[in-house]
Amino acid sequence: MTQDPRAPLDIRIDTPGREGLTGTTPASLYSPLREAEQVTIAPDWRPMDQQPAWRGDFPIDWPQDHYVERRDFMKFMVLTSLAFTAGQFWIAVQNRLRRRRGQPEIRRIASLAAVPVGGAFTFAYPGEHDPCVLVRPSDRMLVAYGQKCTHLSCAVRPRVEAGILQCPCHEGSFDLASGRPVAGPPRRPLTLVRLELRGNDIFATGIEERTT
Repeated sequence: MTQDPRAPLDIRIDTPGREGLTGTTPASLYSPLREAEQVTIAPDWRPMDQQPAWRGDFPIDWPQDHYVERRDFMKFMVLTSLAFTAGQFWIAVQNRLRRRRGQPEIRRIASLAAVPVGGAFTFAYPGEHDPCVLVRPSDRMLVAYGQKCTHLSCAVRPRVEAGILQCPCHEGSFDLASGRPVAGPPRRPLTLVRLELRGNDIFATGIEERTT
């Protein structure tokens, strides 16, 4: 049966009624295409009907393999981000509780890579005007103390090779491993900064004022 030429045309351009008209394309051209990640490409680039029978045992080819790798990578990044966010949230909760109890907050000092073996790193804790020094005498040892000498508050300097922290003002010395005085006029140990290693980050978790 011949279609009435006076009948209005469907406004869509992908319908069979518009085939053959100037400026239109066959409706089959608009059939859904597979995503690029799902198109099978053999390593030798030949069509699948020319592939050996053993390829049936290895159905995943390059595009699918790359698709799986990208998907797994995205999952890893999402999980890592969630873990980092959860860790930061937990630290914030802990710090709020510690402030209520009058305790210093937990604070990241530096990355482990920023303090080489035999090196030192200065920071302020728990307040901006409380200078401290972090020392890494060996690969498995980290110590941190308030940097003010307990004699007259001069800034002590680590001498890792000698195993001491030395006060240049009056030649006072403190044991690097314990912070206790070993020479000169100081009689009280340096303020101890408690440390905690979380992954590759070094955190200060509190201070300890000592008298002996």
